[in-house]
Amino acid sequence: MDLSAAVWRKSSLSGGNGGQCVEVAANLPGVVAVRDSKVPDGPKLVLGPSEWRSFIGGVKTGTFDSLS
Repeated sequence: MDLSAAVWRKSSLSGGNGGQCVEVAANLPGVVAVRDSKVPDGPKLVLGPSEWRSFIGGVKTGTFDSLS
């Protein structure tokens, strides 16, 4: 998928300490893209609307807190 038009924004929950930083591009038609801000040219996740809602739900409930 071509992500050249993606407008990336840093998550408000990503601290300014250079730690775990997530960026999201929600301006693309029908998808939300996610990347690690420390590796902007690295891999990206591309999620559909229902996948994005499930992902955010898991983040809010702590589903991923114990993953390393």
